Amino acid sequence: MQGGFRITASRRNRGARDAFVPMINIVFLLLIFFLLSATIAPPDPFDMTLPEADVAETEAVPSADVLHVSAAGELRFGEARGDAALRAVAGLQGDGPLALRADAELDGVAFSALLGRLAGLGVTEIELTVRQP
Repeated sequence: MQGGFRITASRRNRGARDAFVPMINIVFLLLIFFLLSATIAPPDPFDMTLPEADVAETEAVPSADVLHVSAAGELRFGEARGDAALRAVAGLQGDGPLALRADAELDGVAFSALLGRLAGLGVTEIELTVRQP
């Protein structure tokens, strides 16, 4: 009695369609990787219109430390609001500049007073976020 399994190597011709399946899988895996590893900016806490400026340098440096100022002069730094936001800014231990997003409708006197308060807290560098016309 002869028994057992007979294994035959069946070779089928691979079509052009079969060659693209692994490549499509890799593309989708890379897409998912880049979507998960990308830095997604949170929305502004206020309805803001950024001021316009002609900018020769367009390099945007993403920063987690952003002080938002509304048109009414309301301050927000992360979850802190008002004077608590300024105390949070004072507690920063970084060498980089503070990113400031101020509404275009903010009064110039109020903006100047804010800059004076920030200087009093030890903030020496500020990056004002603007939009190009």
